[in-house]
Amino acid sequence: MTRVNVSLKALLISAALVLPGLAMAAEPAMEEDGMFTDHKGMTLYTFAKDSAGKSACNGQCAVNWPPLMAEKGDESKGDWTVIKRDDDSMQWAYKGKPLYTFVMDKKAGDMTGDGKMDGAWKVAKTK
Repeated sequence: MTRVNVSLKALLISAALVLPGLAMAAEPAMEEDGMFTDHKGMTLYTFAKDSAGKSACNGQCAVNWPPLMAEKGDESKGDWTVIKRDDDSMQWAYKGKPLYTFVMDKKAGDMTGDGKMDGAWKVAKTK
């Protein structure tokens, strides 16, 4: 085996070990203009009927307001927590408030869900 092959192999092994850790380091959402968006730029919302760390939006509600899902292996960090939903899936919450998108938002920056259901749905603010 040549020195180049050994070096290339070592580099690939190092990348395989480091890259998953970097992916986990990313925040579950992004901050934009004082509000949170998912990584596609879609507005995130909170639901007034949720209690701290518990989603009240299940069934058809979750179809219309898809939860910001956490992946297997995601862990709570700082103000970001992973909560368990009624269907045993995992969802991200910020400062205990579960986060959702809205199916009627069609493109990044849409905020058509703000104030829906007599004000129960609000854009998730960063502060």
